[in-house]
Amino acid sequence: MGQGHTYQRSSGLTALQHKELERFGGRINKLGANFAVCSHKGKILLLCEKAGFKSPQKKLIEISNTVLAEQPGPGDGLGKADNRVQQFKGGNTVLAGTLALSHHASDDLESRAVVLIDMGDASAQLTSGSHFGGRSHHYLQDQRIYLAEMLGVIMESFEFLAKAEDRTDKLGIELTRVYEELVLLHKLSTHMKVTETDANFLQMACDSLTEVITVEGIAVLLERRVDEGKQLVVAAGSGLIDMEPQLASTIYSRLVTEVSEGRDALVDSEVLGSFKYEWPAGIRNVIVVPLFGKDNNESPFMHREERAHYIAGLMVAVNAKSKEDFDSTDIQLFNSVASGCAVFLENGRLFNDLSELFFGSLRALTDSIDAKDGYTHGHSERVASISKWIAEHLVAQGVLRPEQVNQVHLAGLLHDIGKIGVDDQVLRKNGPLSEEEMDCIRKHPLIGAGILRGIKQMQEVVPGVLHHHEREDGTGYPHGLKGDEIPLLGKIVGLADSFDAITSRRSYRDARNMEQAVAEIKRCAGVQFDKQIATVFLESDLERLWDILQCGIDDGCVGAGTSDYGLAMGVF
Repeated sequence: MGQGHTYQRSSGLTALQHKELERFGGRINKLGANFAVCSHKGKILLLCEKAGFKSPQKKLIEISNTVLAEQPGPGDGLGKADNRVQQFKGGNTVLAGTLALSHHASDDLESRAVVLIDMGDASAQLTSGSHFGGRSHHYLQDQRIYLAEMLGVIMESFEFLAKAEDRTDKLGIELTRVYEELVLLHKLSTHMKVTETDANFLQMACDSLTEVITVEGIAVLLERRVDEGKQLVVAAGSGLIDMEPQLASTIYSRLVTEVSEGRDALVDSEVLGSFKYEWPAGIRNVIVVPLFGKDNNESPFMHREERAHYIAGLMVAVNAKSKEDFDSTDIQLFNSVASGCAVFLENGRLFNDLSELFFGSLRALTDSIDAKDGYTHGHSERVASISKWIAEHLVAQGVLRPEQVNQVHLAGLLHDIGKIGVDDQVLRKNGPLSEEEMDCIRKHPLIGAGILRGIKQMQEVVPGVLHHHEREDGTGYPHGLKGDEIPLLGKIVGLADSFDAITSRRSYRDARNMEQAVAEIKRCAGVQFDKQIATVFLESDLERLWDILQCGIDDGCVGAGTSDYGLAMGVF
């Protein structure tokens, strides 16, 4: 055993560390001393014994425990390793010092080990028969200093490596965080679609943000109308956060103060001191960032920070969990996410304004067409509502994609736009139409499709306008298509058009009730109407649809009212 290496692998030494220390031990052996490494648990991790004598392992472990306990040794410090390398006498002379195995060594006992150089029995070394050949006291003292220097070098080397590891780990953590932040911001940008609801987007933003910075609670507050007034309410959030109206108003006022003083956010904490503001019990730290919006003179929460901008809402988070406190990088990330939310909300507002303008213009156009016939007042808007109703139920059945609902709605609204090219006398005629007059009427799908084909954004709507008078049995117009030849949009709008026609008063008959309309659709399913679409429609909540058609989807009446639109619900 005295002529070889003995060691036990442990989680205390990596393979690379063991190899480096073993190589160092070989050099020490060549200088006539043994080398050992002990763990914090008093276990020998490495023992190099090629100096011609056996080291007392029990003594080495005792010395290791003494060094780790930071108890003063019986000897003096040596050379540059002063106060780092200790000399232990009594039998064999042993030099010892602590070794940093990782960058946690300064505060983690498990990350430290003890390196020891056993110089052997000093008294034996002074005899002529010793391994040192009877060296003098002066020579042995120089030898101790030299070995202490070498021990100090390996200790400093490992400490440098530990610090380098620390910097590498910190850089890796920072790069990971930057990557997570970039992924988060990219995720926000990819979800900025006009079809995304405010609630879904804001909730996704909160959930994604807390994947990067874990907190006990997070919320986004926006201005909403409540009980004839306006107040800040929670639009999205998660975790433990109770935001009653008075607290929300107080937080808003404090944020306004902080922003007006040039700060990017309101950050308050009791972790390293006392709070600046008073907060509810249980809050250790809090961060609040603004959501800026366009100028709104009607908002009681308006606070101008720069021209045409005001604080339209806020994002608040409490009690950081992944770190001791919120810091400047958190402020930057929270502001980036809040800015993304503000942009999404503003884009949504602008899109809604444009959408209202667009649909308002279309309604004005279709209303002017419906007005040509007093009996069809509100017909186009009702057909649009019924078509949308059917489309939404077909989405639930997997027949339509969600984005197609808007196309169906537009097709329903514009299905009769071709009547703009039909003679008013024909549209307003009381009584039966002649065959020539019917031919004139039958041209309106072609005229409407021709108008819309000139508009690039309306190409997906054209089939619903062109084919809403086709029939399953092929007897419809303008092309006499049947079955699967008829585009789906045409089938949907055709059913919606017929349902409204059945339940509306005409010059030649009174409006029929719901029971009669249902019976008529059942009778014509597979002949005039697509069976699947008819079934989906009849199995839907028609009482709810009836209420929508009579009261309107925008809190206004769609159509001429109950006297002209349907006589009674009936029983079905």
